[in-house]
Parts: sequence; structure tokens; C-alpha cells
Amino acid sequence: MSVAAWLDAATVRIAAAQGLEKREARLEARVLAAFAWEVTPAWLIAHDRDTPTAAQIAAADALLIRRLAGEPIAYLIGAREFYGRPFEVSPAVLIPRPDTELLVELALAHMPPGQAVEVLDLGTGSGCIAITLALERPLAQVTALDRSAAALAVARRNAARLDAEVEFLSSDWFAALGGRHFDLIVGNPPYIAAGDPHLGRGDIRFEPLTALAAGRDGLEDLRRLIATASAHLKPGGALLLEHGYDQADAVQALLRASGFHSPRSWTDLSGVRRVSGGHLSE
Repeated sequence: MSVAAWLDAATVRIAAAQGLEKREARLEARVLAAFAWEVTPAWLIAHDRDTPTAAQIAAADALLIRRLAGEPIAYLIGAREFYGRPFEVSPAVLIPRPDTELLVELALAHMPPGQAVEVLDLGTGSGCIAITLALERPLAQVTALDRSAAALAVARRNAARLDAEVEFLSSDWFAALGGRHFDLIVGNPPYIAAGDPHLGRGDIRFEPLTALAAGRDGLEDLRRLIATASAHLKPGGALLLEHGYDQADAVQALLRASGFHSPRSWTDLSGVRRVSGGHLSE
């Protein structure tokens, strides 16, 4: 079997199993083959008539079988790009998504390049938000929390590989912070209702449930964070939180009830109000 033949067969199977268009399925097949054979996608094109070894075919087939069962590509190859940088991911962390880049953009707008702003990232997971902020604003002092030791291990490896200075702490939300205060707090907490059927579908069913589900209405963690955040913000400090597609009004109400001024929401590239935030008085 040639490289092209394997890719053709894998494309058909992926498209059928995942309900993808042929072009998307072909891209996934190339990613799997390139990873299994430790080559670049360009090599696959240049060597499409080559015959892989039996061991190479077996390695690619093993990944293909897992993908056909629904396992996310990011977990299969152990990486996902975020804000133009490659991040290690594993089943211990949520897979970074383009929607979350909106939260990063808004955070950066609150972080003047020439100032040593103190920033806190809640539930850091892979560390993609905290690390990106630290790299984009080198003077910032970025702290990142997570209660999962496995997630923190992934985040620390990402920071070391990308040469980002981030303080990582094991903490159940604010528990380990004591009396520390920050200029900006950001977070992408769990916000899906525990009974939402989407939790059992597609890629999401392979991701850590604790990073996804938050009580009966999906607002449990958002309520807790918003109610507590002001105790860890400096005067004039801001809070920015990602949330579900239909939660903007509820989150704004929670912000207002907790003393945050001028709460508002921002839309992502799909036109969904994805991030909401507010600030304390000076």
C-alpha cells in the first residue's frame, strides 16, 4: 500500500465516521500519518507513491482506529495550536479552542505593554491562557491556578518549552492565594450543565468532565468565582470570564450583584457572546 492509498482509505473512513467533508477528513488523515511516521505533511505529498513499512502502516492504523472511535486528534498527537503556538495537551486538560483566543485578546487590552501588571488565570489546564499572556506581555507577573496535579504538570511543561515565566499553584480556585491581590483575573471555568447531552457526544466526551460541567445549570463555578473574585482584585481591577453561548445575561447579572461596574459581554468570531467581564471601582 502506498502513502497515497493509505491516505485515500483513511480519508473515506474518517469522513464516514465523523461526518466530515472530504477536505477536512483528508487533513485529519495527513495529520495522523505525519505523526505516526514522524514526517511533515509536505513529505507525504512529495512521497505519495512510496510504500510505508508494515510497522509504519500498523502505527498509522492504530491512530486511525482511535480517531474512528471519536478520540480527538489533539489527544492522539498530544498537541494543539493556540494563539500561534503549539501546546502539549493530554486527556488531563481541556483542548484549547479558537474561541478562547477572544479572552486572551481582551486580557491583553487590559495589560499595558510597559507595565508589570499582576494577572491571575483560574483553572489554567494546559496553561495556554497564562503562558500566552506571559509571552505577549513579558513584564506582566502571571500566576496560574489549577486543582489538578496532572493538568499542572502539562502546564509547567508547556511553560518550560515555550520559555514563559508563569507561577503555577495547586489550588481549588482562590483557596491557596491567601490575601494576594491582582490587577486582572481571567478564567475559562466549567460552564456546561451537568445534564447537557453534548457532554456525551463528539470530541468533548473524551475531555475531563471536571473542566466542562458545572452543576445543574452550568453556572455553579461562575457564581462562585464572581462572588469571590473581588476579594482578590486591586481597586479598579478587572475580571474577565469565558462562558456558554447563552449565559451572557446571567453572568452580567452576577457581576453586577457582586459589585462589578459596567459589566459587558464580547462576541467571538461566530457572533456568540462568549466572554463577559467588569471592573471594581478605584
